[in-house]
Amino acid sequence: MKAETLELTLLYDYYGEMLTEKQQTCFDLHFHQDLSLAEIAEEIGISRQGVHDTLARTEAALRGMEEHLGCVSRARVLQQAYRELQAAAEELREAGQTRIAERISAAADLVKE
Repeated sequence: MKAETLELTLLYDYYGEMLTEKQQTCFDLHFHQDLSLAEIAEEIGISRQGVHDTLARTEAALRGMEEHLGCVSRARVLQQAYRELQAAAEELREAGQTRIAERISAAADLVKE
């Protein structure tokens, strides 16, 4: 799967519920079920160009939502912080500082959730 497709599906996971029903349907059929534009057009009863335009508007909407809300980028920052906190906790465990390591590890778990 291409990186751009992965990025779009991640954006859809966060913001898909805010799209119109038509946008959700076209996105699902194209990206999740791997249907061609012609197959989607036949399935939902619009032209191939209509499907193309809907997918283009959907992509723009998803990217715009991320630009304004930043949920995906914030999740990535939190994931990185979690990994760094866990690595620091492990270093402390190895140095014999298990009590502090456990506190850091517990705090990291809160960040993860």
